[in-house]
Amino acid sequence: MSKSKYIFVVGGVMSSVGKGIAAASIGKVLQSRGYKVANMKADMYINIDAGTIRPAEHGEVFVGDDGIEADQDLGNYERFTGQTSTREDYVTTGQVYAEVIKRERNLEYEGEDVEVYPDIPKEIIRRIESCQAKNKSDITIIEFGGTVGEYQLLPFLEAARMMKAKNPADIFLVLVSYLPTPSLLGEQKSKPTQRAINDLHSMGLNPDLVLCRADKPATADIKRTISNVCSLPIERIISAPDVYSIYDVPVNFEKENLGATLLETMGLPVRKSNLADWTNLASKIKKIDKEVTIGIVGKYFNFKSCKDTYISVIESVNHAAWNLNYKPKILWLDSEKYEKDPSLLKELDDLDGVLMPGGFGKRGTEGMIMAADYARTNNIPYFGLCFGMQILTIAYARSVLGFKDANSMEMNPKTKYPVIATMADQIEKIKNKDYGATMRLGSYPAILKKGSIANLSYGKDKILERHRHRYEVNPEYIEQLERAGLVFSGKSPNGILMEIAELPKNKHPFYLGTQFHPEFLSRPLAPHPLFTAFIKASIKNKK
Repeated sequence: MSKSKYIFVVGGVMSSVGKGIAAASIGKVLQSRGYKVANMKADMYINIDAGTIRPAEHGEVFVGDDGIEADQDLGNYERFTGQTSTREDYVTTGQVYAEVIKRERNLEYEGEDVEVYPDIPKEIIRRIESCQAKNKSDITIIEFGGTVGEYQLLPFLEAARMMKAKNPADIFLVLVSYLPTPSLLGEQKSKPTQRAINDLHSMGLNPDLVLCRADKPATADIKRTISNVCSLPIERIISAPDVYSIYDVPVNFEKENLGATLLETMGLPVRKSNLADWTNLASKIKKIDKEVTIGIVGKYFNFKSCKDTYISVIESVNHAAWNLNYKPKILWLDSEKYEKDPSLLKELDDLDGVLMPGGFGKRGTEGMIMAADYARTNNIPYFGLCFGMQILTIAYARSVLGFKDANSMEMNPKTKYPVIATMADQIEKIKNKDYGATMRLGSYPAILKKGSIANLSYGKDKILERHRHRYEVNPEYIEQLERAGLVFSGKSPNGILMEIAELPKNKHPFYLGTQFHPEFLSRPLAPHPLFTAFIKASIKNKK
C-alpha cells in the first residue's frame, strides 16, 4: 500500500445536487472509522481564487486560516471533518495555468515545449500530492467542480487517469449522479447517469462507486441497471435521497454501508464506525419544536439562492440554535426597501434577533444603517459580521455622536466624518486596482476586554479569528466613540485595529459586531461562542 489512497468525487448529469456535501460526508464516514482524511476542491474556472467572484454568482467566499479565498465547499469540509483549510486544499484552472506559465518563463522545463497534455495534468497531480503531504492523510478526497462531459474538466479527469494508470490500487472514483423523476411518468430514470458513466469511459475511467442523488431512495431496478452499465457489484450503487438536513447525509451513507464498502474497495481494513455524536445530532434536529426568529438584513438576495450566498452564516445560526434546543426561523430582509419606505422598519419588531452579514459596496447600505439603529433604539438583539460591525459603528456615530454625514470611505470617500476608513496598507492597492487576494485575509489574534460580553462569551482573553476586509474603524474617531458609550471589546495585540464593538449589557441586551468572520469557525458539535450568545439573547427576547 502506498502512503495515501485518493478518491476523486465527480458529478454527472447536472451540478448543484450536493456533490460537496457528498465529498464532505465521505470524509466524515472514513474519519469516523479511524482514518486520517483530507478534502480538496478543484474548480474549473480561470479565476486564481474565489475572492473576485460575486457571492450571488458563485456562492459564499470561504476564507481559510492562511487567507485563501476559496469555494464554499471548503466550509463544508471543515464543518464535517474539522480539518483546517489552507491553499493546499484548493486548486483552480487559473492557478494551474499560472504556475505552468511561470515555470516556463523560469526555464524550469529546460527548453522543452510546454503543452496542455501532459503538463497541465501533471501540475494538477503535483497539487493533489501537495494536499496529501500537507495533511499527512491516509485518504485524500478530491472533489471536481462541474460535471463529466464538460470540456473544462478534461485536464482534471486526465490527471485522475494518469494517477490511476501509475498506481491503480490507490486511485478510486466516486460518481455523484442525479436520477430525474419526470412528473408525468412518476418513476426514476437512469439514462442520464448511464450517459455520464459513458463519458467517464471515454476518458479511460470507470466509477468505483455511484451515489444516486434523487428526491426518493434509488429503486432496486435502478441500482441493478447502473450496476450493469459500469460493471460494479450492486452494493457499490449507493442511494443518496433528499434528507431533512445535510447532517443526515453521513448517517444515511452508513445505513447504506458506504464506509465498509468503500474501505473494502480500497483494500483497507474495515474498522468499526463511531458516528454516535453525529447520529445523535441528526436525530435531535428533527425533534426540536421551539422556534427563534432571526432576520438577516442584507443586499445579496436578488440573484442566486441566499443559502449559497450566506451558507456559513446560516449554518452558524443553526449550530447555536440547535445547541440551545431551538429551531431557527430565518427571514431574509432586503435593506433597500427601508430606504424607500422607512416605516417598514417596524417589521423588525416581530423578530427575536437581527443579524447583519458581510458585504461590499454602496448599494443598500443606508437601509442597513437604518436597521442597525432601529435594533439599537428598540432593544432588539443585533449581531454584525465584518461589514455589519462597520454599519453598527456608522449608525452609532450618526445617532449618538450627531455626525449626520458619518460614513465609510468605501461608500463615500468625501464624507465629513469617515468613521470607517481605508486600511493604511490598502490605499495603494485600491489606487492601482490590485484587488485579487490583497485584503486583510486569514487568521489574526485579538485581545478581549475583561468583563465584556465578548470576553464572557468566549471565556478567554485572547482569540484567533479569520478576516476578510479592506476597511477598519478609523483610529481618529475611536476616542470619541468610546466616550459616547461604544465599547471596543476586542482589539489587535498592538491596540490599533478594532476587532469587536459592543454596548454593555446594562445599555442593550445584545448589540455587538465583529470585524472578523466568526461564521467560518462554527461547527455542528461546537457552535461559535458569539453565535451562541446572540441566539441566547434572541431567545430571551422572544415575542
